[in-house]
Amino acid sequence: MAKDYIIDIQHLSKSYGDVKVLDDINFYIRRGEFITLLGPSGCGKTTLLRQIAGFIAPDEGRILLEGKDISGIPPYKRPLNTVFQRYALFPHLDVFDNIAFGLKLQKLPAKEIEVRVKKMLKMVSMTDYEDRSVDSLSGGQQQRVAIARALVNYPKVLLLDEPLAALDLKMRKDMQMELKEIHRKMGITFIYVTHDQEEALTLSDTIVVLNEGRIQQIGTPTDIYNEPVNSFVADFIGESTILNGTMIRDRRVEFMGHEFDCVDEGFGENVPVDVVVRPEDVYIMNHQEGAQFSGVVQSCIFKGVHYEMFVETDKGYELMIQDYNAFEPGSTVGLLIRPSDIQVMHKERTINTIEAEVLDSHHVSMLGAEWECEVPDDAATGDTVIAEVPFDGIELLDHQEDGKLAGEVHFLLYKGDHYHLTILTDNGDRLWVDTDDIWDKGDLVGIDIRSEAIKLKLKND
Repeated sequence: MAKDYIIDIQHLSKSYGDVKVLDDINFYIRRGEFITLLGPSGCGKTTLLRQIAGFIAPDEGRILLEGKDISGIPPYKRPLNTVFQRYALFPHLDVFDNIAFGLKLQKLPAKEIEVRVKKMLKMVSMTDYEDRSVDSLSGGQQQRVAIARALVNYPKVLLLDEPLAALDLKMRKDMQMELKEIHRKMGITFIYVTHDQEEALTLSDTIVVLNEGRIQQIGTPTDIYNEPVNSFVADFIGESTILNGTMIRDRRVEFMGHEFDCVDEGFGENVPVDVVVRPEDVYIMNHQEGAQFSGVVQSCIFKGVHYEMFVETDKGYELMIQDYNAFEPGSTVGLLIRPSDIQVMHKERTINTIEAEVLDSHHVSMLGAEWECEVPDDAATGDTVIAEVPFDGIELLDHQEDGKLAGEVHFLLYKGDHYHLTILTDNGDRLWVDTDDIWDKGDLVGIDIRSEAIKLKLKND
């Protein structure tokens, strides 16, 4: 292990019953780094943090601290401290004694305790508060005391589990700057958990994006924002429009019915791709001269720093655009996207691929139901075949009982002129659906597959 790695996480997995909360997690943390575990609720980030802290044992894998496996070491013996969302301060102790609590347990000399506590009070801008009751402090001040109490022991790593979530917006932004400065002054490793993308981009040296127990991408804030590896990361980090496209050749891509120069290479020729366009990267003008395509402004809202507009392009796609100038709804505008502002991603999938069993010459069993379709002549009853179903070959119904299958909208992505949904069936299978209808995450749906949309091939073809 390289010298600058302080923590190395290897093949970490954790399940609760049938639910896999963490699935083969692998990454390392550099000494002195501010690393953030970022993802939506339920993605596994807090479970991962608690495993590093020692509060939860992994089912598989190990955690190395400075090259030594700490998986069997209890939390109080690990050179780590944790700051929780709930500050867990002692109400019967004043600020000084709250911070000094761990030092007194170590039976350090009173003079050393006083010096270290006062140093921490200065570090968190609480110098004049040492005699105050913690109940008299604001939420932000209580959080500063909790951070000082965690840092006063000089841990090798500070773990922070959504520590600013309970604060109001202004206080949260102030504390972000405080944390960044504390990290700079202390120089120790910070591992931070949040679901707030802006917070992660503001604070971090490195961001680990998690979803459903798996790492989606690891990189600097700039890398994560400018070069997302898949549609989940692109959609989760900041505002964006994600569109279906075709990589015509190196440095040339088609999307929204137009061809554009880009900077991406190595995708091949005439390959389906996803294209990410950030709202601040579309140039909008009230004339056609120099524009690549045109559109009509549908709405314009002032957001304080910029105006946010939705524009319907000349080919019927909807783009979100942020600009310092306002363009009136109904006005025709020219639009331009520079090559370096177009982000091309590999498509994760282009079709639903489902394993099925042949029942007879016109029926197969798949997804726990029987389906009518055209079975190839060379497929016999009982053969295992692969069914390919296009995203638009699946129909979603308002009531679960109206479909052959029942499911739930698990994830949705707006693709400029339609929605791309991930559906989790009651049997635990996943289907991907393109639809013009508007659904919300968590909606319960019935599922039908059109017989003409099911194309079969032998499994070994």
